[in-house]
Amino acid sequence: MNLLAALSPNLKSQFEKLRDYLKNYTSRAYLVGGGVRDIVMQRDLSDLDIEVYDIDSKSFDEIMRRFGAVGVGKSFFVYKYGDIDISLPRVERKVGIGHKAFEVELCGDEKEAAKRRDFAMNAMMLDIFEYKLLDFYGGLQSIDKKVINLVNEKSFKEDSLRVLRALQFSARFGFKIEEDTLLVMDEIPLEDLSKTRIFWEFEKLFKAQNPHFALYYIYRLNLFEKLFTCRVQKELFCRCSLELSRGVKSFEKPIFPYYFIYIVGNILNLDIDAILKSLEAPRDYLRALKNQPYFCGDLSDVELKIVAMDIPINKWLGNYKKGIKNRAKELGIWDRVFDGGISVQDVIKDGFEKDEIKKEYRKRVLKVING
Repeated sequence: MNLLAALSPNLKSQFEKLRDYLKNYTSRAYLVGGGVRDIVMQRDLSDLDIEVYDIDSKSFDEIMRRFGAVGVGKSFFVYKYGDIDISLPRVERKVGIGHKAFEVELCGDEKEAAKRRDFAMNAMMLDIFEYKLLDFYGGLQSIDKKVINLVNEKSFKEDSLRVLRALQFSARFGFKIEEDTLLVMDEIPLEDLSKTRIFWEFEKLFKAQNPHFALYYIYRLNLFEKLFTCRVQKELFCRCSLELSRGVKSFEKPIFPYYFIYIVGNILNLDIDAILKSLEAPRDYLRALKNQPYFCGDLSDVELKIVAMDIPINKWLGNYKKGIKNRAKELGIWDRVFDGGISVQDVIKDGFEKDEIKKEYRKRVLKVING
């Protein structure tokens, strides 16, 4: 497996420097987690996670400080060097409530250390010196079959965040979740998760290329009711899924993360503003989704111009529908609002003041639109 070929020049430089340094202290160090998965799937890597064996925690701290790595989670034996996280192998045990309530112990066995990973595709290890792959739990087979399956049921249940991680992985990779794994996920309560953690995982699926995969599992696991206290009719869910699967190829990159909420929220008749607030979503989500008109069927040119009175069509979240982009460009409203040749200054010159200015302006533009 060609690790170096998968790295950007900057990441490759960081990796080679670290690898050559670690040779002085151990013969066992592995790339772990999503990095190995992404190499197998020939996806771009932006960072690396490396586990280092046969070094005690005190010596490891000294070795990392001499190298220039910074401790970012010393209770978990984690250090950072550029875009690389370096840690000692560990096993974790749940000791309380919450995503971080774990007791940590060092581990000297690769198979046991890999066992703490969530899914088989994330449990592979790649020797950074000889580039040999360790795959104790069938990660390669999972990727080949495009399936998400857990590694260890007991440890999986201890971290409720893994339910949402499965959803976003499904949406990102277009993978199905194995039935046995799905049954375990359905038993896990999510009350211990903070709103921030929930949103972070949801945002990854908002940006994914297969959002309808995640939507199916949100419906299957009844997360609409668990997280947002609302029931969803099967008919509306099916319509939502179809809209997402057909529309995703036409989503505009600058506003890509907002389409999922726009489509799902409108078709399911949800209070989008309330959902965003319940997730404590960043302000850009609130701004982007505020006052966004939604139409069930096809739009006429008149309706398209009415939308463009308030927002250029390239910023309207309904622009993914077939033919909208080309028509908007032909009408000259793709990247600018439609004013019908009417200016606010003309309205003011005619004696209108304050709130009446906006009302009269819209009235005149609508008159142009309607001919």
